[in-house]
Amino acid sequence: MLWAECLERLRKHVSDNHFTMWIRPLEAEEHPDCLKLYVPSPYWKSHIEKDYQELISIMAEQISEGRVRQVEVLVGSSPGKDILTKQETPATTTSALQSPPVIPKATSNEVSTKQGKKRQLNPLFTFNLFVEGRSNRMAADTCRKVLTQLGAAEHNPLFLYGPTGLGKTHLMQSVGNALLQQKPNAKVMYMTAESFVEDFVSALQRKKMEEFKKHCRSLDLLLVDDIHLLAGKEKSLQEFFYTFNALLDESKQIILTSDRYPKELTELDPRLVSRFSWGLSVGVEPPDIETRTEILLKKAESNEIDLPRNCALFIAQQVVANVRELEGALNRVVATARFRGSSIDLDVVRESLKDVLAIRARNISVENIQKVVCEYFRIPLKELTGPKRTRIYARPRQMAMGLARELTGDSYPEIGMAFGGRDHSTVMHACEKVQSLRNEDVGFNEDYKNLHRLLQS
Repeated sequence: MLWAECLERLRKHVSDNHFTMWIRPLEAEEHPDCLKLYVPSPYWKSHIEKDYQELISIMAEQISEGRVRQVEVLVGSSPGKDILTKQETPATTTSALQSPPVIPKATSNEVSTKQGKKRQLNPLFTFNLFVEGRSNRMAADTCRKVLTQLGAAEHNPLFLYGPTGLGKTHLMQSVGNALLQQKPNAKVMYMTAESFVEDFVSALQRKKMEEFKKHCRSLDLLLVDDIHLLAGKEKSLQEFFYTFNALLDESKQIILTSDRYPKELTELDPRLVSRFSWGLSVGVEPPDIETRTEILLKKAESNEIDLPRNCALFIAQQVVANVRELEGALNRVVATARFRGSSIDLDVVRESLKDVLAIRARNISVENIQKVVCEYFRIPLKELTGPKRTRIYARPRQMAMGLARELTGDSYPEIGMAFGGRDHSTVMHACEKVQSLRNEDVGFNEDYKNLHRLLQS
């Protein structure tokens, strides 16, 4: 049977602990062109999708000789247990393997929904597992400070903003996890804006609004993700407004995230937006290449993956948008290596990311970077690549070289050739100068970030 054979192969490619904890308890249901896997919780679903779904998809397609091309991960129990294909072998009949992993009991950091599911903090979202760099250091330092001065007016509410996939949720939940480590009885609630709406509607339908209000307003720490998604939910917005005010009046800490700066949330109630600005707003920028490399290495280490540094650097050069895409790229590399039965090297990485490389080759090139930089600074292309060393041309030239090094996979000599045949040492000096200027000159750093966003949009 398909799932039985997948299990046999997965056992060879996944560590015993991970196989026992995450893979073995899955329930599977086979359809003509799809394999459905059932998991007990949303967190479990997220973990399987991030770390194992692609590997299972490759195996299922190979075993079925191309018939099964899709693997879905669903929360719940299989509706057709009589057709499950879970394999039992002598190696898997011990009570330890038959029992699913222990899920922590509900605590004050969980909220029941009308479906009976629990929203809980991700135990992997801790400060120790967060990779810091120039792009996120202020946000990380601020979150640590919040933990030591919970509810202080200078950072309450704390508003983390920036594009999706940059670690805002990780930082937010790190505060919650750390607080519960220090004070197990603390009342912490994490939810998305959509979750708040669901719970609010459910409380209305069940006529339990007083219970809902009491619970929300008795918290020590409220964590709300993607607050901008409350737009258009008038009654929910009104209730959140009252909850928000009640918690602030009691000096209870609130941490919010959004994809935009508070003043840009024009679709929300102006009174609420005004209150978001009472505390501290901190932006989270896309990670630089050094931070992206360290994120990959730490992710690999935590999953017992042998990832050479040169391979991590290559992936970091190609995937620049956000941390989720970095993790997705790493999962593809791991799946390809396991499928081929080989260790990870640059050939495996290039094979795994060939689609990404093709897209980047079309979208971000040294020529494209030169064009965007020239338009931004309103200088002719011939001056950007020419020999003149006057500041009006030298600074944009150095910036363009730095961007080319970060956003393309081109080597120093290749970048030098694109800038009028300059030597690789000139490009290296330019990249070092760019890093120095970004630390010293606020205006230069702002220009660099603007160009970075333009090139990635």
